[in-house]
Amino acid sequence: MRPCSRSGCYDQAAATLTYVYADATAVIGPLAAQAQPHAYDLCAHHANTFTAPRGWQVVRLSSEFVPAPPGDDDLDALAQAVRRASRKGRRGGEGSEGVGRHAKPLR
Repeated sequence: MRPCSRSGCYDQAAATLTYVYADATAVIGPLAAQAQPHAYDLCAHHANTFTAPRGWQVVRLSSEFVPAPPGDDDLDALAQAVRRASRKGRRGGEGSEGVGRHAKPLR
């Protein structure tokens, strides 16, 4: 899941915004498969309410923007994060909470 590029917005991205400077055009289309360095991911609200600078035109390639469902890569990344977190919890054995490898518990 990629978040919206607008500052302060944490909604899921549903569209990709790119600028064509030579034509003074802002193009809003379906969410790109991968994040692009010169493109902006927008949530459905910001994609539908976007306005271009004066003298520019906006081209919307879709009339409705819906966030993409989680893909296999998203689910795999989530599963790996859960596995890593569960391994960290088991390290050190019983009674070693809060004690680093360099410290010895006081008795």
